[in-house]
Amino acid sequence: MPMIQLTAPRGSLTPEGRESVQGALAGVLLRWEGAPDTPFFRAQAWSYLNELPEGTQTTAEDDAPRFLVNVTVPQGALSERRKSGMVTEVTSVVLEAAGLSEADALRVWVLIHEQADGTWGAGGSVIRFADLVALAQDAKSPKADA
Repeated sequence: MPMIQLTAPRGSLTPEGRESVQGALAGVLLRWEGAPDTPFFRAQAWSYLNELPEGTQTTAEDDAPRFLVNVTVPQGALSERRKSGMVTEVTSVVLEAAGLSEADALRVWVLIHEQADGTWGAGGSVIRFADLVALAQDAKSPKADA
């Protein structure tokens, strides 16, 4: 159930960045979660781009664009090391998509939301983290390639 949402002011991403950022962010999320690179798991990594209308994002200092990335993962899916690595890589992806440098990294906030076990459902059923782990292990096993 990994989900990643980028909120950005309209026009703050380069045309190329706007085209590629959602897929890139979904890929980053799957890598740091350690999910298998299979069609099933790629289809579960939802990525949203929420573009704000002009003039709806500012700070007390200026109106330079800021970027908010909300990441939702099952509780326990990310160790501290994985969280840190994901935040670093997500920040780089967003900066690149906006045509900004690492000097602008503080303009990207990444908020990680851990969904408590038993509080997420899909396909009409509650999905537990253990269910996802079992699916991932099955996908990685040699018999899955046969």
